[in-house]
Amino acid sequence: MPTWQVILLGLIEGVTEFLPVSSTGHLLLTEHFLDVCTPGRTFEVLIQLGAILAILSVYAVKLTRIAVALPSDGGARRFVIGILLAFLPAAVVGASAHDFIKSILFETPVLIASMLVIGGVILLIVDRIQFDVHYTDVMEYTPGLCFKIGLFQCLALIPGVSRSGATIVGAMMMGTDKRSAAEFTFFLAMPTMVGAFAFELYKNGSILQPSDIANIALGFVTAFIAAVFVARHLLNYVSRYGFALFGWWRIVVGSAALAAMFLLGDTAGCPAPEAVTL
Repeated sequence: MPTWQVILLGLIEGVTEFLPVSSTGHLLLTEHFLDVCTPGRTFEVLIQLGAILAILSVYAVKLTRIAVALPSDGGARRFVIGILLAFLPAAVVGASAHDFIKSILFETPVLIASMLVIGGVILLIVDRIQFDVHYTDVMEYTPGLCFKIGLFQCLALIPGVSRSGATIVGAMMMGTDKRSAAEFTFFLAMPTMVGAFAFELYKNGSILQPSDIANIALGFVTAFIAAVFVARHLLNYVSRYGFALFGWWRIVVGSAALAAMFLLGDTAGCPAPEAVTL
């Protein structure tokens, strides 16, 4: 893969990871139209960890404060338990359906583009609804609420749905405000993406060549730089303007992709990697 493509894909990952627009969907559609096939589709998963390091850098102080308070603060312990409970559903479903997701869903660009459009319409609708707000601080989320939000995250295993979009919509439907819902998806991304990174290395690490590792490293760094900017400014934007912009963004991108595939014709996609059984 040429260096410019690696940088472009890293930028797309970093900019879109925490926006409710589906970073994986954007990556896969971009690769589809550039005719890029990465080994086992590992590149798309592994560079996401760069975005997670961006969150660690932005929230370093708050995370340190929570870690220090764990032995004595029940609220801090409840928060950590809540994040782990929210992570659990997607971890179980994602590991169980890994081969199907990578070999079928990742290789169906029409599905991905359609999910972008459908998700955009849902975001526009949800943005206009005045939900009853019961939670405005992620530290006050109950373990039960966190687990339910985690169930919504499972929807994002379909590329094009958006992990952050699914969790934000789910959280708001259960009584959270927009800002805390967006912040919660930041924290939930940490175990989710670290788990995906580790599992992907276990499944497909053996097929990577030195050139693949170099591309992943460059994409990783590029994603980190772009994600730092988004993480620093997204919450303030969401608090003031909501999610309408992202809804329209999804609709435009998804519709343009569908139109292009209709006019240019669809391709068979990349060959599926060999399945690895546990």
